[in-house]
Amino acid sequence: MNDLYTWGAIGLVILASTTGDVLLSYSMKRVGDVGELWKQRGMLVVLGRVLTTPTFALGLGAMAVAFYSLLFGLSWGNLSLVVPASASLTFVANALAARIFLHERVGRRRWIAALLVAAGVLLMAF
Repeated sequence: MNDLYTWGAIGLVILASTTGDVLLSYSMKRVGDVGELWKQRGMLVVLGRVLTTPTFALGLGAMAVAFYSLLFGLSWGNLSLVVPASASLTFVANALAARIFLHERVGRRRWIAALLVAAGVLLMAF
């Protein structure tokens, strides 16, 4: 039963972390070049733009869910499984989500790396 809880927590870390990453990336693309904006208008304008972007708050919320899911996973499973599995499978999910939701070009080398990472998790899990 502990394995089911552990993998459920890992799954939630992957889902919430990927959701948070996509939302935060989308938000920051909406804000624009932060360095340039900072030079032209100052730190308060940058903070104002970031904090008033609705998807930024949602992204932070998703990242908080991912963090607490990781804590639950660590309470149920071994560190040597939970952290590498959640981190590496989040890498795979991020590549997929970047392609689907952000329309980013994900090159062949990155896809091969993602598949190798997933294969490594499979080896580790059994």
